[in-house]
Amino acid sequence: MKKIGILFGKENSFPQAFVDRINQKKVKGVKAEFVMVDEVIQGKTSDYAVIIDRISQDVPFYRSYLKNAALTGTAVINNPFWWSADEKFFNNCLSEVMGIPVPKTVLLPSHTRPDDTNEQSFRNMKFPLDWEGIVDYLGGFPLYMKPHAGGGWKSVYKVTGFDDLFAKYNETGQLVMMLQENIDFDAYFRCYYLGGDRVRVMPYEPRNPHHLRYIEKSPLDSPKLMKEIHKLVLKINHALGYEFNTVEFAVRDGIPLAIDYCNPAPDADVNSVGEANFEWVVENAAEMAIEKALAHKSGKMHVKWGNFMKSALEGKMPK
Repeated sequence: MKKIGILFGKENSFPQAFVDRINQKKVKGVKAEFVMVDEVIQGKTSDYAVIIDRISQDVPFYRSYLKNAALTGTAVINNPFWWSADEKFFNNCLSEVMGIPVPKTVLLPSHTRPDDTNEQSFRNMKFPLDWEGIVDYLGGFPLYMKPHAGGGWKSVYKVTGFDDLFAKYNETGQLVMMLQENIDFDAYFRCYYLGGDRVRVMPYEPRNPHHLRYIEKSPLDSPKLMKEIHKLVLKINHALGYEFNTVEFAVRDGIPLAIDYCNPAPDADVNSVGEANFEWVVENAAEMAIEKALAHKSGKMHVKWGNFMKSALEGKMPK
């Protein structure tokens, strides 16, 4: 029997619907269930052919469990080794190299020193930063400040001037932040990507309350624009190797700029994404997991690496 498990936390609607959908399909030799973690012994295989990870970004214990599972033959979605290393600032850097339009962005050191450090720990840093030069490079205020590693819209600030910038920067503690140009967009899209090149482009309005951000129709939905966004979704996820992700685009002057695409446990709750999007992600996640389970072979690692890592191993620049 090929078991598909889902590891999750506070979310309710997607995990149950995902398990039910797989089991309703009655694929011979495949069943789905909630993952049950007991004693984690190094090098011991898990009982699962496939695990969908929805929580290890918040629970380090689960991340280590998943690495052990992946090392001993479970297909973990998304790759827990790469997800441990990836972050949003790097994604922007990679996009620049690959020629994908992104907002201008500057990395900021944490406002508060990390634990067990002092001024000597930062003797290689130039202080103070050239704040005026940074703001000029980014095109002037308003700007956006956000954690360099993401975190579900937490600690995201719109800053309107130097006093506002410094006051909000003071609130960020030990978080490493990035300062990003403001994009006055004409339309915004959030796109699901699932393994097997399954893509759903969703009109989105990030300025609305969270439960009203998915909208029925975009002010811009030309076939040419949709084709370009679809192409960029594939290019980004092929580079990163993610198999369950969302990519966000802000469209300015007809050009889609990639805003956020490091979301390996993206929102899939029916109350926020809406019934139609929820149905799409449940069905396609179930199909993807079943394909993975049927292709699973014992004694083999099933770790998905992106084109970026393949290029790095070959000493080439990613394309």
